[in-house]
Amino acid sequence: MKAHFETFAAYNAWANRRLYVAAAEMTDAARKAEAGAFFRSLHLTLNHLVVTDLLWMGRIEQSGPQPTSLSGEPYPDFDELRTAREALDARIIGFIEGETDESLMREISYDTITGPKGVTQRLNETLAHVFNHQTHHRGQRHQMLTAAGRDAPPLDLLYFQRGG
Repeated sequence: MKAHFETFAAYNAWANRRLYVAAAEMTDAARKAEAGAFFRSLHLTLNHLVVTDLLWMGRIEQSGPQPTSLSGEPYPDFDELRTAREALDARIIGFIEGETDESLMREISYDTITGPKGVTQRLNETLAHVFNHQTHHRGQRHQMLTAAGRDAPPLDLLYFQRGG
């Protein structure tokens, strides 16, 4: 199980790097333009993913500041947002490296932002959600790049596995 999550942590960082390279080629105004997405723009969707990963890592590690909203724009500057993303991806990779197959089966408890308090679930299930959530929004980011006339990079796991 640990190897599975190591793969997904590395893949997640790889895919994020590729998307940020493509997004960096856009103007700030283009990244922040309304794109018909749930979080409105590419920039706000990128911010959302940093916020949610900070939230989940705080819950998992029981440390760090906890966001109080899933939306907003904590990083209005793209370069600062990119730096935060890179640091978070390194944090996730480092966390997984410190786990074992057995420790990934432990239960964690946390309060949700808007709903239940004292939710308990296994760490492996939580991590599956974290990586699935990234994939869900990765598709949206890919589509926003394409709609903006940009060449969106291939992001399939298979490309990563082949050394993409």
